[in-house]
Amino acid sequence: MSIQWKGVMPAVTTKFNDQDELDLDNFKVNIKAQLDAGVHGIILGGTLGEASTLTELEKRTLVRETVAFVKGAVPVIINIAEQSTKAAIELAQMAKEDGASGLMMLPPMRYKADARETVTYFRKVAQSTSLPIMIYNNPVDYGIEVTLDMFEELLGDCPNIQAVKESTRDISNINRIRNKFGDRLAILCGVDTLALESLLIGADGWVAGLVCAFPAETVAIYELSKAGRTKEAIEIYRWFLPLLELDINTKLVQNIKLAEVATRIGTENVREPRLPLAGEERQAVLKIIDEAIKNRPLLPDYQNL
Repeated sequence: MSIQWKGVMPAVTTKFNDQDELDLDNFKVNIKAQLDAGVHGIILGGTLGEASTLTELEKRTLVRETVAFVKGAVPVIINIAEQSTKAAIELAQMAKEDGASGLMMLPPMRYKADARETVTYFRKVAQSTSLPIMIYNNPVDYGIEVTLDMFEELLGDCPNIQAVKESTRDISNINRIRNKFGDRLAILCGVDTLALESLLIGADGWVAGLVCAFPAETVAIYELSKAGRTKEAIEIYRWFLPLLELDINTKLVQNIKLAEVATRIGTENVREPRLPLAGEERQAVLKIIDEAIKNRPLLPDYQNL
C-alpha cells in the first residue's frame, strides 16, 4: 500500500495482559476505535508503544496482526528505533515481509551520532528497503536533530524518505522545511500540544498520542481545520489541551493508558520497569481525565465534511 502522509496517524499503545504478554484482544478493541473515528494510518512500536521493551517477535506479531485486522483500510507503519545500522536494516526487512506499509525512523539510539553518522545511518537503511519512510525528528527527547542540511543530503539519495514527524518544538521549523523543500517532504506534527497550530500553518498531518484514548476528538480537529472550520476546531482543541499536556510528560505512557481505561478502549498494564501511576500522581491525572470526560464536547459530523 502506498502512503499518503497526511491526516491523523495514532502512535498506538501496546497492550499487555496480567502475565506481561501481548494482549491482542484489547489491542484490537483500540484499533477498531481508531478506524471507526476515521484515522488515516496506524503507527506501531513508537515511544507510546513501549518500543524499547518489545522483543523482535512481539514487534513482528504486532505488525502481522494489525495488517490482518485493518484489511487495507489504512497503512500500517512500524517504528525503527535501533542501536545499530545492521539491526535497523534487519527490522526494515522484517517489516516488509510482515506486510507493513511504511517505516517511521528515529536516529540511532544510545550513541549520540554526529551529523555524518546520522545521515549515513538513515541512508543505508533507506537504500536497503523499498518501504516509504518518515523520519522522526525529536532532538528534545532523543538528543539528535535532523537539520535541513541533513535532510537535503538524504532527499537527494533516498526517494523513499517522504515525510518528517516534526517534534523539534519549534513550530517555525514547519515553514523552514516548506520553504526549502516545498512538497517534497510531507510534514506531520509530532507534539500534541502544537498540533492545531501546526495544521493551520501548513502541516499535512498529526502523529498523535491522546488519540489513543480520544480518537474521534482528534480526527475532528484535523478534519475541521482542513475544512476551514477553524473556530470549531479551536473550541475542541481548547477543551482537549489539559489532556494533550499528558503527552509531554516522562510518564506519557502511563498517563495515556489511564485515559484509555477511562474511555473503555484500553488497559492500564505497562511493561516494567514502568509501573502504573500511584498515589497523588495518579489522582492528579485522573482529575484531568475525569474533568475532560465530564465536559466532553458534542462533535459535528466531521467525517462528512
